[in-house]
Amino acid sequence: MTEMVFGSMPARASEPVLPRWWRTIDKWSLTAILVLLGIGMLLGLAASVPLASRNNLPPFYYVQREAFFGAIAMAVMFSCSMLSPGMIRRLGVLGFTLAFFALILLPLFGTDFGKGAVRWFSFGFVSVQPSEFLKPGFIIVTAWLMAASAELNGPPGKTISLILTVVIVGFLATQPDFGQSMLILFGWGVIYFIAGAPVLVIGAVMGLISMGGTFAYSHSEHFARRIDGFMNADVDPRSQIGYATNAIQEGGFFGVGVGEGQVKWTLPDAHTDFIIAVAAEEYGLILVLVIIALYCTVVVRSLFRLTRERDPFVRLAGTGLACIFGVQAMINIGVAVRLLPAKGMTLPFVSYGGSSVIAAGITVGMLLALTRTRPQGEIGDIFKRGR
Repeated sequence: MTEMVFGSMPARASEPVLPRWWRTIDKWSLTAILVLLGIGMLLGLAASVPLASRNNLPPFYYVQREAFFGAIAMAVMFSCSMLSPGMIRRLGVLGFTLAFFALILLPLFGTDFGKGAVRWFSFGFVSVQPSEFLKPGFIIVTAWLMAASAELNGPPGKTISLILTVVIVGFLATQPDFGQSMLILFGWGVIYFIAGAPVLVIGAVMGLISMGGTFAYSHSEHFARRIDGFMNADVDPRSQIGYATNAIQEGGFFGVGVGEGQVKWTLPDAHTDFIIAVAAEEYGLILVLVIIALYCTVVVRSLFRLTRERDPFVRLAGTGLACIFGVQAMINIGVAVRLLPAKGMTLPFVSYGGSSVIAAGITVGMLLALTRTRPQGEIGDIFKRGR
């Protein structure tokens, strides 16, 4: 429909798939993602060996698993990045449906691995966290509903997406997984804002979130314990935040040296939630700034390319994917430096975890597909035609 109204640029019909993909992909974002994965492998060599030692496993057991999952994530990312927006929408709806039903079954068949939150299905040799795969699918479905609601005689997509969001957040809160709940709410809010949300509705949603946080603090010991620990001015040096804070301070600007860090031997989640503490201690502030710059590159370049996109679905879905990718990284780093309360959230492509890295590959693969340059032209062409 867009091309019928605004016209299109001639496409190179005979061009092979791979050359066309390479010509249209955002190479800066792709490079940044590959570098992040490489940094994750580098830090995995340092952080995973102590974990393997504690579990009486071969020294590089977790490094090998991380390389295996990373290879799958890259294959998924490259495959998704070659798809059209229509195929991305179909894949997102299918993935969301499967992940949502898996989320419903978690209370019956899930496990908490002793962490107090039932978030995983354990299959012995591997575990799966449905909420990680739910996020990209949810963003696609929400963008599709809101884009459809703007069409003539379209469905009430905004209302449907809000109801869907409340249901998902309710399931996540019962695990409890307030970190993923906040990401889902944030993703919905970003898409709703871009789609043209009334200010009063945004204010009402923020008020409901505040009320929900107050209720969770009063009725969830898990949530209250994390908030109290964050608000306490004195950090317990034997807590995860205490170990991470000390490691970051010890690292300074240049770090203590490769393999010389101690936090990986004392911090249980050094290879996952607090991997940035390992980076800061051994490689210093320099590597941390490089990691932050790489995430910023992906997010900023993606948002910049989406500003020129004419398809409403592509704009909404791409913006949502870019924002949840960047915000998840921001939350993980913020927790490690005690700017945010503990969330139990991984650092995309850098932290160890099969579900995390594969879901990140899906998310970024979809984002790369949606930010590819296409022969439909750009939104600026509309204003040029009006002159």
